[in-house]
Amino acid sequence: MVYEAGDIHKIETIFANWEETLIWSCLQNVMGKVFVTNKENPKSACAYVGCFMFFAGEPDKELVLNKGNGFNIMVPQNELWARLIEEYYPDSKCFTRYAIKKDTKFDVEKLRANLSLLPPGYELKKIDSELYDKCFENPETVDFVSTFGTKEKYLELGRGVVALKDGKIVAGDSSYTRYKNGIEIEVDTLESERRNHLATVCCSALILNCLEEGLYPSWDAHNMNSVHLAQKLGYEFSHEYVAYEVSVEKRTH
Repeated sequence: MVYEAGDIHKIETIFANWEETLIWSCLQNVMGKVFVTNKENPKSACAYVGCFMFFAGEPDKELVLNKGNGFNIMVPQNELWARLIEEYYPDSKCFTRYAIKKDTKFDVEKLRANLSLLPPGYELKKIDSELYDKCFENPETVDFVSTFGTKEKYLELGRGVVALKDGKIVAGDSSYTRYKNGIEIEVDTLESERRNHLATVCCSALILNCLEEGLYPSWDAHNMNSVHLAQKLGYEFSHEYVAYEVSVEKRTH
């Protein structure tokens, strides 16, 4: 049986030394959930937030099979967990993600200078109640706010900046998740608007906003384009790690 963890302190050591803010969000009870198969003496656990599932501790097939319908990104702590994912989701897509260091010292003046790259005809705004609703008008901008579940929770915990053209969101940078001391960044630009510096401008604005609030804007890259943008903003690459895209609608076993 799979249970939602009751006492988070019992599973903190299972995720020890895993520097991933999405896991911190779950362990800090800010958002997301942690699942176990033994509530009293857990040996393994799955931190689940947004579409991400992080597996740690002793490999446990019940946790791997505890997947809802739809799309997930599964991240194994080690090779043994990876083998379980491959066994029970043979159609999953294995790919490489890129971790970014969590101790960036930002060049504030350079970030402020980046704001001048906003092209004429575009407007930069923080995500408010109205823009929250607009994010749901396009599948490419939904992830700016959807992980929080409700508008009220996003407006309380989330932070985001979007670029608008003719009243339409064409690019943005927002909190995919929130943990106590910061956010995990989600950035995207409509394909027709790329190469206009919009991602650089939006990210610079959001990072500056976070620094003013004493929040850390954490970055984890899905591909090398994301790594290069992060480095342009002052972040440093840390390491590669393996993840799996799982989109099957039913369990395979």
